[in-house]
Order: sequence, then C-alpha cells, then structure tokens
Amino acid sequence: MIPIHGKTRTDSLCDDPAVSSPGDGERAVPAPAATRVFYENQFGGTAYAHGVSPDVVDLIRELVDCYALQDKCVLEVGCGRGGLQGAVVRWVGVDLAVSAAGSIHKPFVCASAERLPFPDGAFDCVWSIHVLEHVVDLEAALREMARVLRPGGLLLLKPAWFCRPWAAQGYEVRPWSDFNWMQKTAKASIPFRNQLWYRLLAVAPKRLSRELFQLLLPRPVELCYRRLKANYEVFWQADSDACNSIDPHDIILWFASRGWQPVGRETLRRRLTVRTGALLFRKPVS
Repeated sequence: MIPIHGKTRTDSLCDDPAVSSPGDGERAVPAPAATRVFYENQFGGTAYAHGVSPDVVDLIRELVDCYALQDKCVLEVGCGRGGLQGAVVRWVGVDLAVSAAGSIHKPFVCASAERLPFPDGAFDCVWSIHVLEHVVDLEAALREMARVLRPGGLLLLKPAWFCRPWAAQGYEVRPWSDFNWMQKTAKASIPFRNQLWYRLLAVAPKRLSRELFQLLLPRPVELCYRRLKANYEVFWQADSDACNSIDPHDIILWFASRGWQPVGRETLRRRLTVRTGALLFRKPVS
C-alpha cells in the first residue's frame, strides 16, 4: 500500500459534524420514505442487531494502522450501530436511521449517503461497509463521498457485491411449497447460477468491452450497475433489502477514469480479475 503524506487536519468538524454544506448531493433524490421507515424498524428491532464481523474489524484495523489514521478525521457512511467507532479517535458516523444511534457515543448524523451534510474536503478518510448495495442513487453517493474527502485522502468501500435479484423474495430460504411451477424452476436454477464460471461468463465480456472503450476514448465514465427491487416488507435473508447489484470492476473504472488511484488494482489484470472484498482508493491531490 502507498502511504499518504500531509498534515493532519486541525479543524473542528469531527467535534461538531452538524455543519452543513452539501455539494452535488443537493441535486440527488433523497431516500424514499419507505426506505427510511424500513431501516428505522430494522434498527429498532433485532434483525440488524448483530455486531461487526471479525473480518471487517481486521480490515479497518489494518487500514488505520497502515495509514496512521488513529488521530485523523474519519467518516463512516452507513455506520449502523457504530461498531467501528472505536477504530479511530475522531470518528463521525452517518446513517439513514436515527434508531441506529442508540449505542453510539461519538458524533452521529442522521442523513442519506446521497446528501452528506458536510463541507468539501472535511475528512481524511471515508469508509462504507455493507451499505452501497442499499443506496437508491448509487452514483450520487459516490460523488458525495468523493466530495467530502480531502485531496489525497482515502476511500474504502466494501459493499456486498453482486447481490442476487432472487434474494428479495427469499427464494433460497423459503420452502418449495411457497412457489408455483415457474418460481420453482427459478429456485432450482439458483445453484447453477451461483457457480463461479457462470458468473464469469456474464461479467467478463462486459468488463473487457468497458476497458477497451476507456482505452480508446479516455473520459470519466458513467457508473454501470443493476438496479434491484428491494423488499421492504419482509426481511427474508441477507440483502433481500438490496436495491443494487454492483460489479466491483465498475466501481474501479468509475474512480480510475476520474484520476483516483485504485490502491492494489492499478493494473489491467488486477482490475479485470477483481471478485470480492474491499476496494481502496486515493483521491487525487489536484
């Protein structure tokens, strides 16, 4: 990994995050009321009560240690119950649901990822874990996280990649008796469609074509992702409430085409073969 140089910010934003200065996110469509109600109910109950997984804790610890972020100003977008608030001293959490803040003892703001109420360049690092797949206007959220990050700052993204469209109706967890013959056919096909080789056949041509177009016509690309119909009535299984299915390659290409450094994914081979895990980007200095 490449270390970041520069002085630590000394402003008081991390002590008073209520300062509002939205940028491009002002033009974003706010999260629908149904989405807010769903997550308020989830955090008010037990479905989202689980803690942060050990692999995520290790990931954030490595990030903080490698880039000396202990005393830097960090924003977590989609912080949930604040399980990572102890990773750094100057932590600010943002979540769509105010009910998520019950166990948070550091600065917290109830806001959507598409409209972050912070000034430009306010944070040294921004991270978002298992959130982007639930964001209605994904590109607006990326623009906002990019805006509030200082030049040279770090952005770490770890959504659930490739969310399955059948999760919304709980095809994998519901009994066969719940479905008609067409739905049973779809359920029977899931193990086949989950095979790695099947998914590679689906994404490889798209990735190659997008890289080729970017090579021939270098310019900031539009974000490409699949919209899903989220289920905000019944939480059948993980990501049944996802409204996006995201290929990590498309996120890499979106940032790289804007001059951001995809740390560890600088080469064509590493971009084309990305599958899962976190993506780390460094914002251009100028």
